Amino acid sequence: MKNKETILNSIIQQGMLPLFFCEDVDVSLQVVRSLYRAGVRVMEYTNRAKEAFDNFKILKAAVDQEMPDFYFGAGTITTKTDAIRFTDAGADFIVAPNLNPEVGKIVNDLGGLWIPGCMTPTEIHQAREHGAALIKLFPANILGPGFVTAVSDVFRGQLFIPTGGVELTSENIGGWFKAGVCAVGLGSKLISKPVLEGKLFDQLHADTLKALALIQACRL
Repeated sequence: MKNKETILNSIIQQGMLPLFFCEDVDVSLQVVRSLYRAGVRVMEYTNRAKEAFDNFKILKAAVDQEMPDFYFGAGTITTKTDAIRFTDAGADFIVAPNLNPEVGKIVNDLGGLWIPGCMTPTEIHQAREHGAALIKLFPANILGPGFVTAVSDVFRGQLFIPTGGVELTSENIGGWFKAGVCAVGLGSKLISKPVLEGKLFDQLHADTLKALALIQACRL
């Protein structure tokens, strides 16, 4: 796996982690290219259907050939079996909606970045105990920025990335960064179903440019 600190710093610098899945591998590749063309250098492809693993291998090969400075991670990795499969397939980092220490051990032993999903202080504590440098707060729209403000004093120095229902508005994005997150996860609010179904790659490119600019403005 790629260096943990390098990828973590890339996510922090980018300020967002795009994530998506599409059954059509050709559409998936065009999405990745559109994000890259807009300036994205790290993203997550989610393991949400039976096609995900085969798609991931094809996309990773294309990324390695076309985009050598691009970090391509695997998301929705909830089990030890999937952690082994996707790391063997070249995932640069691993993201999960849950906290599974077995997954963390596999990634940590490879020197990689593991981003587990947490929803409670107990889960955050356990994730820290198992070496999570970055913790995904999921689902973010249920927890809200106030949750980050409340737990940050308890878990000083911990990096958080809210994912799930983060809105692409200055009010919502600004609220998260003001609360102290280091980045936000953006799924269907950026890579929407209409974009995927309509193959609206130019629109996605434009929307990604706007999202990156909005995030940088909210961090000033």
